[in-house]
Amino acid sequence: MSPLLEVRDLQIAFGGVKAVNGLSFSADAGEIVSVIGPNGAGKTSAFNCITGFYKPVGGKVVLDGADITGKRPAVIAATGVTRTFQNLRLFPDLTVLDNVRGGMHLYGGQNFVDALFHTPRYRKSERAYTREAHRWLDFVGYKGGRGIPVRNLAYGQQRQVEMARAMARKAKLVLLDEPGAGLNHSEKQELLELCRKIRDLGAAVVLIEHDMGVVMEVSERVVVMNFGKEIADGTPDQVKANPAVIEAYLGKADDEPVPPPTAAAVHDAEAAANEAAGSDGSEGGRG
Repeated sequence: MSPLLEVRDLQIAFGGVKAVNGLSFSADAGEIVSVIGPNGAGKTSAFNCITGFYKPVGGKVVLDGADITGKRPAVIAATGVTRTFQNLRLFPDLTVLDNVRGGMHLYGGQNFVDALFHTPRYRKSERAYTREAHRWLDFVGYKGGRGIPVRNLAYGQQRQVEMARAMARKAKLVLLDEPGAGLNHSEKQELLELCRKIRDLGAAVVLIEHDMGVVMEVSERVVVMNFGKEIADGTPDQVKANPAVIEAYLGKADDEPVPPPTAAAVHDAEAAANEAAGSDGSEGGRG
């Protein structure tokens, strides 16, 4: 059986800087895969390309056998690809329920007239959205108020709302960009359990994470990036013992390291590209 997600020889450039340079990896349905690597390795840029925020200069992204390379983000989202970001992307003045419900309108079938006149079809859909929002908030373990603005929540609860919104979009591929950032130990343990629950629904979970404790505990497979390329792909134990991975993180004892494009260089080139395109799909290019 073919993998759910296939990234084939992906290449992303900002000006003269290659942020991703021939990346290939895959993820199966019902599998948790972590993508790790030093800052500036190209991890977040790869996520932005998979989800349509960036267009590659080479390579392919294939989802469930269909080529989605370069398609618009809304088109890719409608195929069941969903993600979270390094920085929260919630609507702070909307309620918890409305933030989660907002992820469902892509599939509702209503039009502007339905919304304007609150037609029976619109009201029926809105009731269904509310039921689904409650279901996904329960699924992620959210226990706070649901009719209060998101800005009033603790950070860990906001992360839960973001996860509920991601899952409410009929997700079959879930991309999590540093989901453990800012969480305490108990919240990270809840995150691990949530990743496993999502996997058990049959979705593929691909996460970027700098906390190696999280990576080694939750991942069935780990892909390591450096210089914009995949340098290792295996189980957590295999990756930990891989000499190329050790060198990427620690350097050689007997050689002066040859630096790749720095995180700052990738960031500056990426920011310039975003400014020219009028886009903010990036999270700073430091992945």
